[in-house]
Amino acid sequence: MNFPLASPSSSSDPSSLSAYGWDEGFAESFTPFAGQGFVPGRIVRVDRGRVDAVVPDAADGGDAVLAGGGVRTVLADTALVATSDPMRVPCTGDWAVIDCANGRAGDHLDGVVRALLPRRTAFVRSTSSKRSDGQILAANVDHAVIAVSLAEALDLGRIERFVSLAWESGAQPLVVLTKADLAGDAAGLAHLVADAGSAAPGVRVLAVSATTGEGVEALSAALAGATSVLLGRSGAGKSTLANALVGARVQDVQAIRDQDGKGRHTTTTRDLLVLPSGGVLIDTPGLRGVGMWDAQAGLSRTFSDVEGLAEECRFQDCAHDAEPGCAVQEAVQEGELPQRRLDSYRKLQRENQRIVAKTDARLRAEIRRDWKQKQALGRHMMERKRGPQG
Repeated sequence: MNFPLASPSSSSDPSSLSAYGWDEGFAESFTPFAGQGFVPGRIVRVDRGRVDAVVPDAADGGDAVLAGGGVRTVLADTALVATSDPMRVPCTGDWAVIDCANGRAGDHLDGVVRALLPRRTAFVRSTSSKRSDGQILAANVDHAVIAVSLAEALDLGRIERFVSLAWESGAQPLVVLTKADLAGDAAGLAHLVADAGSAAPGVRVLAVSATTGEGVEALSAALAGATSVLLGRSGAGKSTLANALVGARVQDVQAIRDQDGKGRHTTTTRDLLVLPSGGVLIDTPGLRGVGMWDAQAGLSRTFSDVEGLAEECRFQDCAHDAEPGCAVQEAVQEGELPQRRLDSYRKLQRENQRIVAKTDARLRAEIRRDWKQKQALGRHMMERKRGPQG
């Protein structure tokens, strides 16, 4: 069974599977499963071992779906792909091989997931700073939209954390400052945008207000024709923003708490929504914590300014503390690099190393060896400080 590519006009048709991101690359990945009675489907929601997925509409003969045919949503069981590895479980945004001939009427199931197609990107976080388990929040995304509310003080460290994970995922990060109508005058808003930009070199920053409509059109244009995931803490206004982008009330919205400005988890599952401008948006529940997860490349890109300065240090193993010829410390002293940014870089690097060390025996051994060397050096310096005994 072949699933031809969509014509350019069908990519904007919400009834076409191509509107959900199906393209030649995924069609090629599906080739080994073609002719077996299976169909490709994109997972739009995951809930307790079952998924909602959009698949070609059988009434249209399946083969014609990408040339303008229809799609339907099915409920499929994931028992056949169940695994103890959290990095391999089905996730919203995955493309799956679905067998619609083996549904169970008694369980209201339309089929089963036979396999997952290879992921292009995956946004992964650590479930806890004390554990090494990873959690995939969204798969096959082109843009990671990081929502940051201007109803509270701007947390640049949180932006750096999200942006690092976004770069590591393979997606293009985009910082969106929500509730821009609460930021005061234009000058104040411009200052906040500049501050956010300083924490995310090379990343576009947009100020958006779903209340006034400011910035919504620009954001919609930036996401058109791609798969995007909306990320942020509770109260960041993600559900309101999702409604504004979709142009309908598709997600519930609750007011933030008066006493601390924090929101409730109005979105409880990760849902994939079709955008009228083309493309799809994965809305996620509010995240109380986002731990690093093997994001060295992402950290290097987020802190390219720090690492660029580090290349100019006199010593290659410079810790950027009190070593002579440290270009990083010199930049801090001259006001070219904020101390806050260097501290954030060190913090995220340490956290990332701890997580990786829990899953990488070789790196764990290297960290232990380095720790012992520093202990020995510390004892040696203390003995020199005390001077000769007796």
